[in-house]
Amino acid sequence: MANKFLLPAILCFALLYSVDSQAQLFGPKKKELRKQVQQKQQTIDSLQNVISQLRHRNTASAYVADNNSNDAEAFTRNTFSVDYTPAVADSLAHALQLRQSNDAFDSFFKEYICEPTTLSDDKSLDSLYEARLKCIVTPINLPYNSVIRSYIHTYTSKYSVMHRVMPLSKYYFPMIDEELTKAGLPIELHAMAIIESALNPTITSKMGAGGLWQFMPTTGKAYGLTINSMVDERFDPVKSTRAACRYMKDLYNMYNDWGLALAAYNCGPGNVNKALAATGGNPKSFWEVYWHLPSETRGYVPAFVAALYVYNYHEVHNISCENPPMPLAVDTVHVSKLMHFDQIATTIDVDKQTLQMLNPQYKLDIIPAVEKEQTLILPTNRLTDFINSKEAIYAKDSTYLGEYLNPSTVAKKMEETKVVFYKVKKGDTLGAIARRYHVTTKQIMKWNRLKNADKLSIGQKLRIEQR
Repeated sequence: MANKFLLPAILCFALLYSVDSQAQLFGPKKKELRKQVQQKQQTIDSLQNVISQLRHRNTASAYVADNNSNDAEAFTRNTFSVDYTPAVADSLAHALQLRQSNDAFDSFFKEYICEPTTLSDDKSLDSLYEARLKCIVTPINLPYNSVIRSYIHTYTSKYSVMHRVMPLSKYYFPMIDEELTKAGLPIELHAMAIIESALNPTITSKMGAGGLWQFMPTTGKAYGLTINSMVDERFDPVKSTRAACRYMKDLYNMYNDWGLALAAYNCGPGNVNKALAATGGNPKSFWEVYWHLPSETRGYVPAFVAALYVYNYHEVHNISCENPPMPLAVDTVHVSKLMHFDQIATTIDVDKQTLQMLNPQYKLDIIPAVEKEQTLILPTNRLTDFINSKEAIYAKDSTYLGEYLNPSTVAKKMEETKVVFYKVKKGDTLGAIARRYHVTTKQIMKWNRLKNADKLSIGQKLRIEQR
């Protein structure tokens, strides 16, 4: 490529030398000479411009070859002949971010995950599993026993949840790992999100826990998460992860053992403290109090160890890792006015489903930016479109927001939601329960993910939201 620029560079140098020499010899008073100097200067500027364009084209071509992406190819086809624009910048940033994300994911398994160099003489699966766990360097104790083995077999089965988790991990784990690192916590704790939610940020348990980290409303609020009729930050992947980091740090400071901290995250510090007291002496690990913990919690730590193992060694168990359903290259913008997702989706090229996947904290597809700014996650290659189209987006508020344009209505909707849990008794019907709490059967079915209004079980706990 250097040869391509050699001739233009020599020409520029020769012209510059010639012009400079003549100017010094005859002086600036010669009008004809001044005119010749100007003409040659224009020629030099033109040649320099050609060289600059050639360099830019070469750099971009090399970028495209390295990137090997559709976005880069589209950039090569459509933009080398036109001016560099913010939209082009978005496209390049999107392609670069996508490449970095994929490279980081691949390099982690190539550089940090390795097969054990030696195995015990029996060459059994037990020996292999145990040796692989020892290869995972972490301050969290990762023992191996028959309970953990059973969970490994579950997570490596043909129909394991890990087949759905691995693609989602490409989107969520970089963010989770960043927050864990900022908090000074082991990044291996990201496997907790697999156990809690299978990396589904919108899931709600029968007990009312919600989000990636399955916070109960009370605990979520205690760690700074906003929960009301329009926003539930338990479903915000970033904010809920920050809250989970603070909670896990508190639990570790309480027990000074990651196994006990994990157990307390699952069943609460009260149950762990009772288990510690029941054992007598001075137990210092999860396995010492194992039989005194609730049955669900007894499986929680083994499931965590198994999930971490399978995540690290998914390839050897033929668990593939395709791309997730949401875009990997995203960025954040701030919204200062009330806005519905439909306003965005009908104005720029991003569909409503993508907005919902990237921003699951907004319960009604409305960004309630009334008293303070709210965040909005967008695909990186749509940032400029959004910024340039803000006025057109805002202009559609009357079409999609209606009743919410009145600030007092929004304020009322933003009031904290009271959550109660009703235990189903013999003879109860969903309609009767709904009338008792002044809600609808459809709302109860939505809050509890019920598919059939006629199928209630005695002792079942129903989540009821009250304003």
